[in-house]
Amino acid sequence: MRRYRLALALLTCAIALPVSFSAISAPAPAKAKPLTTQQIIDAAPATAWRELDPNDTLYMDVPGGRVVIELAPQFAPQHVANIRTLAREHWFDGLSINRSQDDFVVQWGDPNAGEKNAKPLGEARTHLPAEFSVAAKGLHFHRLKDIDGYAAKVGFVDGFPVGEDAHGGRAWLAHCYGTVGAGRDMAPDSSTGAELYVVTGQAPRQLDLNITTVGRVVKGMEWLSTIPRGTGPLGFFEKPEQRVPIASIRLAADVPVSERTPLQVLRTDTPTWDAVAESRRNRRDDWYVHPAGHIDLCNVPIPTRVPPATPAASPPAQP
Repeated sequence: MRRYRLALALLTCAIALPVSFSAISAPAPAKAKPLTTQQIIDAAPATAWRELDPNDTLYMDVPGGRVVIELAPQFAPQHVANIRTLAREHWFDGLSINRSQDDFVVQWGDPNAGEKNAKPLGEARTHLPAEFSVAAKGLHFHRLKDIDGYAAKVGFVDGFPVGEDAHGGRAWLAHCYGTVGAGRDMAPDSSTGAELYVVTGQAPRQLDLNITTVGRVVKGMEWLSTIPRGTGPLGFFEKPEQRVPIASIRLAADVPVSERTPLQVLRTDTPTWDAVAESRRNRRDDWYVHPAGHIDLCNVPIPTRVPPATPAASPPAQP
């Protein structure tokens, strides 16, 4: 009798086992692999992109090619106005890049600045106030969640990397790679926009709130970052022939449409942008083994693209 009960119990377990085993061993639904940054950019809708304002875009033509600079009048209105005036008067044409300091900046303007034979500024103003920061109220600040060592809050405003104080009172452009600033002397209000520099090395954030920043390079950084380093103090070129000539600096608005550089910039206030930032914060490309879980303000790339071609209109039907 005991053997019969044991056999019955085993048979019952055997009958129930396939159902139980099947439930336990069923594979969990596979999680979709996160998109890479490039896949997110490729899938971005047209509304995630914006056109550059021709009145706030500089074309700097140097021997290598064209450098496209987007100006930031919302952060340095008086300096940007002066730069527009200088560009419209062709003031920069024929001047030069005079400094290339390793892991720091490339600087251009009048090589005789501060001397008796310095080039007059024409209609541009010769004195401007320091514009190190602006009131944060009214700016479309899109915050990054990451901690920053130089500002209580960091994020982006209209495509520019920005720091903001803890109370949201003041905001400023951060010194990231590609940021363009106005060189000054010891006095805080000694810059005019006639002498400009671009960050070409590790982000020197210690300069934040100590100098007026006027924009950033959105295309053509390679024509500046690869300039041979100057051998003089602070990377200045010691001989005139070492300087890199500037063919011209123009406002895009003053350049014929057919000669402009077609370019769109990814907006920094959309879900697409948030996805791009997250994809860079936690890189999940096949090469990466460990997602970092953090990203620095200056390490979030701001993508650009050539606008897609508009399909040609069909000719009207013939009667």
